[in-house]
Amino acid sequence: MRTLVIVPTYDEAENIVSLLEAIRSAAPGVDVLVVDDASPDGTGKMAEDTGSRLGQIDVLHRGAKGGLGRAYRAGFEWGLSRGYDALVEMDADFSHDPSALPSLLEAAERCEVVIGSRYVPGGAIPNWKLTRLAISRFGNLYASVLLGLRVTDSTAGYRVYRRSALEKIDYATVEAEGYAFQIEMTYRARNAGASITEVPITFVDRKLGTSKMSSTIVFEALWLVTLWALRRPFATSRPR
Repeated sequence: MRTLVIVPTYDEAENIVSLLEAIRSAAPGVDVLVVDDASPDGTGKMAEDTGSRLGQIDVLHRGAKGGLGRAYRAGFEWGLSRGYDALVEMDADFSHDPSALPSLLEAAERCEVVIGSRYVPGGAIPNWKLTRLAISRFGNLYASVLLGLRVTDSTAGYRVYRRSALEKIDYATVEAEGYAFQIEMTYRARNAGASITEVPITFVDRKLGTSKMSSTIVFEALWLVTLWALRRPFATSRPR
């Protein structure tokens, strides 16, 4: 499959060069699109320079910080318009290990949506406190039960979408951000009949840079899951 790895960035100057080098080493055949939201620290320019050196790397510059969901939607549009068969979501902070790319792409040969899961057998989060782990596990269970997702890690951000899945779920109308974006994409994929599988990954917290996660993103996800669940008996393939 012709594959595009989409990496949204905002102020990731400390990570972006090493990440792009690691992706190239782990999966030499993939192309990469860095979607940069006008990072003040020069992340976009650093990605461009690395692309000139390594090849198969493009940078999509956006005018301002617009959120994770908008960045991925822009990346999907860019990739689909250029004929890619598989599109990968990956964080820029090394929480998603580039060495796991081959196993995710292998699974994508069989399924339309591949989720890099922390909670299937073989998955791990080695350095989370018990409280944070409990919140994450509860949120995923809550979403799976209320929305009928039948996955253990619907908030996971390391995943592969085949072109056919994105065409089925009308990704351009997804409005949620953060955790909720990943849940909504999973919900739409399940409702549209796309085949979904989970592949174990090890998730680690960033070592450099600043996390973009906030309590607002978590509460948004819980609120939207509840809203979608209430509307579920009347829903079509798309949460509204």
